[in-house]
Amino acid sequence: MSNLRYAMVFPGQGAQEVGMGRDFYEIYEESRAAFDEADEALGFKLSAVAFEGPDDELVKTANTQPAILVTSIAMLRAAERELGRPFEPLFCAGHSLGEYTALVASGVLPLGDAARIVRRRGALMQDAVPMGRGAMSAILGLGLDAVLGICREAASGEVCGPANVNAALQIVISGDAPAVERAGQLARERGASKVIPLKVSAPFHCELMRPVADELEREFESRRWGEPRFPIVANVDACAKSSADSIRNALYAQTYSPVLWSDAVSAMVESGVDAFLEFGPGSVLSGLIKRIAKGAVTASVSRVQDVARALSLIGGKGV
Repeated sequence: MSNLRYAMVFPGQGAQEVGMGRDFYEIYEESRAAFDEADEALGFKLSAVAFEGPDDELVKTANTQPAILVTSIAMLRAAERELGRPFEPLFCAGHSLGEYTALVASGVLPLGDAARIVRRRGALMQDAVPMGRGAMSAILGLGLDAVLGICREAASGEVCGPANVNAALQIVISGDAPAVERAGQLARERGASKVIPLKVSAPFHCELMRPVADELEREFESRRWGEPRFPIVANVDACAKSSADSIRNALYAQTYSPVLWSDAVSAMVESGVDAFLEFGPGSVLSGLIKRIAKGAVTASVSRVQDVARALSLIGGKGV
């Protein structure tokens, strides 16, 4: 029996792949019910987009965000079926979009309401900035202070700043395309090991997204919010939130603020977490966690055969 104290984490946009979750849908009634609930809430077959694509349909932000959310919850519900009870983590967290998945996992939002919110979020983000105006790039090999200085220098009256602090030397920047390009060039000149322009539909987590936050706040007001069963570590400040009001405030600010993923993971480790269970397509967060917290144990559940290891990690039964 394991004595590991664990947190649950959920991935964000970029984790999607055509076919994700289909094996869970075919095997587990609980997973099938999750996809059916999202399909009904949204009024179209999101499950078909997730399972069959085509890819150019799945990568549309308004489809990607609810598709990753429901897929992650379908995987979680299958694992809970095998465990025989709900998970009881010390904390829950998600990367950007994944924070909304964490709300469903912790009981703050019903799945259908969360799917509606993130589909609206995706559409608002897509429409907030004209195509081509914004950009994002990953800067590898430079620390946050250096990247902040580069962004300030490159901005020249435009928007440019960190969007995701994924690990100490892996930082994504976002803003107006010319400023992001200038920052990338400065980063190369100042020792970045790589600067990777990202294929994104909008410049997420920067001041250009502030109008989206105001629209989302109205969307929040139309949904049912409960209190979390376990604390959620917020992207915006890496602090644990234990009330619906504090979670809503954090989500509002998250829209246009950096995702402090490295700080969030470190905060969970400092609070006693030894292991991280990732539910959702891919295993990006598990990889980042191993870089942030040396010695942390991780298990990612993205296929049916992954469930047994995740359960054995926390002392549950295998499948």
